[in-house]
Amino acid sequence: MKRLSKTVIKIEGMSCNHCKMAVEKALKGISGVTDVKVDLDKKEAVVSGSPEKAAMVKAIDEAGFKIVV
Repeated sequence: MKRLSKTVIKIEGMSCNHCKMAVEKALKGISGVTDVKVDLDKKEAVVSGSPEKAAMVKAIDEAGFKIVV
């Protein structure tokens, strides 16, 4: 069983509340995600749960944004 945790993801390309909602929706649709908080000022998302990293990268990419490594 995977341990639940919080993951901070830096995201490039978010500039408005629509962007914030799109990222939240994309991440909340991933298996293992229990909560998502997106901060436009910090350009990041805090994801709670135990999702696969590859699934988060794919969801953010498909929503039109990029993860900053």
